[in-house]
Amino acid sequence: MKKLIAEINTLVDAIKADIDKSEGNKAAAARVRKATLELEKVGKEFRKASIAAAKK
Repeated sequence: MKKLIAEINTLVDAIKADIDKSEGNKAAAARVRKATLELEKVGKEFRKASIAAAKK
């Protein structure tokens, strides 16, 4: 679960950096969109892991 949290933090940091650059920069905007999709996937994995941990 710590690995997922670290991955979420890394993705959020990358998104924050690219959001600052995305004003008028199509490549940065594309990276933001791609990273948010990846964040969604990791978020789902985290949700599954947290539910499993709560059941233990």
